[in-house]
Parts: sequence; C-alpha cells; structure tokens
Amino acid sequence: MTQVISRVDDLRAALTGSVVTPDDPGYDEARQVWNGDIDRRPAVIAYCATAEDVAAAVTFARDASLEISVRSGGAHSTAGLSVGDAGIVIDLGRLSEITVDPARRRATVGGGALQRDIDAATQAHGLAVPLGEIGHTGVGGIATGGGMGWLTRQHGLTCDNVLSAQVVLADGRIVRAAPDENPDLYWAIRGGGGNFGVVTSFEFALHEVGPEVDVGMFFYGMDRAADALRLAREVIPDLPPDVSFEVVGLSAPPAPFVPEEHHSRLVLALAAVGFGAEPHHRELLERLRAALPPLFEMVSPMPYAALQQMFDDAFPRGTHCYEKALYLEEFTDAAIDVAVERITATVSPMSCTFFYVLSGAYGASAEEDTAFGGGRTPRMQVFILGMTPEADGLTAERAWVRGFYDALAPHAMGKGGYVNGILPDDVHRLPATYGTKYPRLARIKAAYDPDNLFHRNANIPPAP
Repeated sequence: MTQVISRVDDLRAALTGSVVTPDDPGYDEARQVWNGDIDRRPAVIAYCATAEDVAAAVTFARDASLEISVRSGGAHSTAGLSVGDAGIVIDLGRLSEITVDPARRRATVGGGALQRDIDAATQAHGLAVPLGEIGHTGVGGIATGGGMGWLTRQHGLTCDNVLSAQVVLADGRIVRAAPDENPDLYWAIRGGGGNFGVVTSFEFALHEVGPEVDVGMFFYGMDRAADALRLAREVIPDLPPDVSFEVVGLSAPPAPFVPEEHHSRLVLALAAVGFGAEPHHRELLERLRAALPPLFEMVSPMPYAALQQMFDDAFPRGTHCYEKALYLEEFTDAAIDVAVERITATVSPMSCTFFYVLSGAYGASAEEDTAFGGGRTPRMQVFILGMTPEADGLTAERAWVRGFYDALAPHAMGKGGYVNGILPDDVHRLPATYGTKYPRLARIKAAYDPDNLFHRNANIPPAP
C-alpha cells in the first residue's frame, strides 16, 4: 500500500480529473456506494474526466498490480462491486455528458451518466432511451448487463438500443465497438457486463415517448393477493403492445393517494402504464377494476420523467440491501402460493418484490443478437429485495430473501438469472445464465482481457 501511495502523484499528474487516497479529505465519503452494507477501503479513487483519464488509470493499476473496480455514476450495484479493498476505484461520474440528436434519434451518453439525467435530456425532445426504473442508477452497469424497465415491452432492453460504444481495454487502448468495428466486442458488451473493458460512452437509439404517459396502479391487501396474481396471470397474455405491466409487493407509502389508514400496510400492486392509445390503457384498467375492485388506486397521467423516478425515494442511498433474482414463465398456482406466503412474511417495511413482465419488443431481438444472458421468450423477471435502514436488520432480510428465492426457484425458468441481479454468492449461476453464449464470451474475454484485469463484476474468466 505504501508503495502505491508513493506513486499516486504520477497518477494525479496524468489525469485531468482528480485522485483521492485514504490521507485525503473526503475519502470516507468518496468510498461509499449506494448499499450501506458495503464498507470497503480502496487504496486509490480516480475520478476520471475523459477516456484518456480512464486509460491512464487502467495502466496505473496494471503496472501497480492493483485490483480494479469500475464505478459508473450511481454505484447502485447491490453487491458493491464498484469498490474494493486496497485496490483502485475508477469512477466515471464526471463522464456524464449527454448529447441528443433529435433529427437522427440518437444520443451520445457518458459512461457515468445517471438515468434521471438521460431522461431529462432526451425528454426535452419527446424522446427516451429504454432504461431501468431508479433515477439515480448509473447507465454503465445497466446497459452492459441488459437493462429492463417500463419501456422494455415497447422498445426492448437497454443493451438492444446500444448502437456503438467507446471502450477502454485492459492494455490501455481506447477503441470503438460497433457492428463495423470490433464487432465481437460490440456483441459482448451488450449483455456481458463489465468483463471486457470500461465503457466511457454509449451511442443509443432514441424512441418517441411522452412527455406524459398514462399510469394506473391498483392496490390489494394480502388477503386478496392470490386473487390479484391470478388476475395478473389472466391479463398478461392479452396486453396491448403499448402497455407495460408490473406486479409489486411493498408496504404502502405515506403518499397523498394512499388513505391514511393504509399507510405502511403490506399490499400487492398491479401497475399498468400506457405509452400509446389511451383507450388501450383505460380498457385494461376497467377490466382489472371490474374483475377485482382494489383496496385503493392511483390512476393519472404522469410525466414520463416522473414515472422513471417514482421509486427513487424507496431506494435511498445508504440502504442496507441484499437481493436475489430469477425468471418465471407465468404465475402458476404453485408460484402464486409461494409469492403470497413469502411476501406476507416480509420483515422490513422497506423490503419489496418486483415482477417485471417481459414480452412484446423484449422478444424482437433474436437470442444470438446480443450477449444478454436471458432467453427472449415471454417471461417475468422477479427481483426479491431485502432492505433495511440499519445494519442490524440485514441478517433477517437476508434470510427472508434467501427463503423466498429457495421456495420460488423450483418454479423458475432454469437455473440462470439476470446478470445484473446476480450477487457473488450466485456467480455459479453464470454458465446457466448465458447458456451456449458462455464459451463465446470466454473466448472474447481472452482476446480483450486475457489476464482478467476486469474481474470485479459477474465475472466470466478468459478461456484458456
């Protein structure tokens, strides 16, 4: 460590950004990530302002035999892989410039930009990139791992909308990855995670969205949760292509639309968002309401940018979190029984369960078009999130998440999962996640990062 610190002045001189070490003011704040359960002490934190800064930091780390962590803006990985002990954090937060070309429907986005800033820049032109659902998430992790949210049924995954990227490789070179340039790298970074280099900018396709969308959320007490899930099973196959749908188990927030007597009550929500013809959305809501009158509801037009930040307050920085994820083909009776039992057993009022409905444009890309580690047939992505404001509560939340996952896993689609939802204790699921793509990814890894310099991720070791 002492030898590394003595060479930090060389790194400072090489960067247009800044460098923080344990001796510098602000170090403790600089080493924090979103998950409050992560408490690691890197030797160096490099705030990179250019792709050349990133290349210099990678070269410095390689020469000093420092383990590399890459932090894309939001540091939102539950596993906290974007910061490690005694290594270097390459922080991309200053690589956050967003340029929108509305005529060509293209956006160039820095690898450290936050989703809420991308939404603000693109919505100024009535356009959007399909992203996730938490505004303070950095774009780099979600785009390279897949990326799913409210627009997935209309326009596919985030990685499906990457047209090209600038990537810093393990040997310090800065290259372009696109269909006509380094096509194997281009394929791999769209779903293969951070295994192949540091993406310093993305070029995204844009789509007409908003500025307002139609939002409907129906809430049910857990005594009617099984009925609500059976209703969801009934309507999901008939969803119009311009409507997205989710099921969420959560504690009702103290929001204006929630009657005071239901504040903090454990509920199940059926959420439908209309992006096109208003009658499609209205007809779906009428069908839901008639079949199963809700305990309370929220139905209103909403700015798309507000929808994208609707859950932000439920995921504050410093939350102690543990999660697991899997795919379900449908709400079978057995899966419904498990979901109701386990959601009812939720311990912390912060903990929640999301069922994303993946269909429509999600399946428009062929399985082999990208490295994304999930089949393209219709399915649901299940996120089980144990969250608590205090460290002492996480033991119970971790046990709840694991129990829920173990009970639901026999009903899941295979043994793989969504790469952005795989924590280190589930890394053994990666071969099953990628299936026949895994050997190809390992060969590409060997070509671009033969020494596995970039391994603090859902790691794919290089092929021999």
